[in-house]
Amino acid sequence: MEAAEPKVRTYGNWRKPTSPGIGQLGLIGTGLLLGSLIVVIVTVGLFGLVVAIVVGAILMLMLATLVFRDKHGRTVLQRLSTWIVWRRARAGGAHLYRSGPLGRSPWGTFQLPGLAARSTLSEARDSYQRPFALLHMPTTGHYTVVFGTEPDGASLVDQEQIDVWVAHWGSWLASLADEPGVVAASVTVETAPDTGSRLQRQVLTNIDPAAPPLAQEMLREVVATYPAGSATVKAWVALTFNATPRTGGKRRDNEEMARDLAARLPGITQRLNATGAGAARPLTAQQLCEVVRIAYEPRSAKLIDEAYSAGSVPELDWSDVGPAAAEASWDSYRHDGAFSVTWSMSAAPRGEVQSSVLGQLLAPHRDIARKRVTMLYSPMNSAVAARTVEADKRNADFRVKSADRPSARALREKAAADHTASDEAKGNGLVSFGMLVTATTLEAAQMPDVEAAIDNLSATARITLRPVYGSQDSAFVAALPLGIVLSKHLKVPAEIRSSL
Repeated sequence: MEAAEPKVRTYGNWRKPTSPGIGQLGLIGTGLLLGSLIVVIVTVGLFGLVVAIVVGAILMLMLATLVFRDKHGRTVLQRLSTWIVWRRARAGGAHLYRSGPLGRSPWGTFQLPGLAARSTLSEARDSYQRPFALLHMPTTGHYTVVFGTEPDGASLVDQEQIDVWVAHWGSWLASLADEPGVVAASVTVETAPDTGSRLQRQVLTNIDPAAPPLAQEMLREVVATYPAGSATVKAWVALTFNATPRTGGKRRDNEEMARDLAARLPGITQRLNATGAGAARPLTAQQLCEVVRIAYEPRSAKLIDEAYSAGSVPELDWSDVGPAAAEASWDSYRHDGAFSVTWSMSAAPRGEVQSSVLGQLLAPHRDIARKRVTMLYSPMNSAVAARTVEADKRNADFRVKSADRPSARALREKAAADHTASDEAKGNGLVSFGMLVTATTLEAAQMPDVEAAIDNLSATARITLRPVYGSQDSAFVAALPLGIVLSKHLKVPAEIRSSL
């Protein structure tokens, strides 16, 4: 009997929750529309028709900034407010950063800029006696633990095994909602040129002096030529915890958080191993400092690798990993002789995709010296998930029933909302997710090639990316494996933004 071909699994049904409203307006926009009609009616009675027409025209122009959207779903009001805030920041010099002994900071250190400026780093040991870095964000009261992983990859792996990994990854994300105090999670995959120092250290320290001269010469030739054009792929998983595990509870300090996490990290890493992440281990404070330092100064990667090859460990403090100079532009970010651009995902893939949809986006690219792809996850507990899916279902029903001839997209969104609510009722978890992509190069002249490469890679991944205009410095640090929760740093809450 012939064996049946394995069925190819597909994934999808992710959707962006909508707000109830008339047409393209959300809840707040619809309220403003109704309020504008009342104002026009009152103006007609008090000042006459001509004045009412003028007032109505002004109010309609204001509402038009909430109606018209670009291909990324951003309204005219959002784009205008972003530009105004950027101009104010530039006029005040907030886009420039200088640190170190000759910098503007009075303490004379290379402190991290922007959102991570007030962060502190400490180190503790878990129940397996493994040291782990504990990053504290005082502005939000969050603590972050970063895990280094060794992904196995999908090459020469059966599709059944890949499906098992994907299933375990989904289960691991869903289990985060049951972890006390977990606020967010992020996965960062970085590709960069290989310096060759690790290969040199591994080969030269294991050459047998009694080996034939020809064999020794071949090994030395491999060490000298193999790293040319090769790349390294590194992956990190960051978990962010709240210092206040429950509403109204006492905020815990560093020691209390370290004791709590020390007993929980072994279980988290064991469950992470089953997702195909390989041997997951928490990063030490020194390792996390190296990751951040190399991100801001890519040339330091070779120096750090050479130091390890020489048998010495470079000692870095958290106050030494920031850039000496940085300048944020409207659509790019310059830091310590490197140039970076960060994109954010504005739309997830439509329809269904396979597990390899992000393969080309995550793989090394010849036109991009250093690329960092960060997936941002925000797990929801069961109570919040139930309210969210039911509200989204009601909003989708309202948009269909309020139209005489509902569009095909509205009908499809209603079907997707019903399916999501049904899955949540069965006990499945709900996770909000986003993506940041950072591309770094050492030459400004290469930036057009880098941007074109990212546009092509986003098409292969079936996602829509847009540059983070006016906030390149904040997006750059958010794409690092530091567990920064962007929604907690917004002046206008995300709930209000989604209701406009």
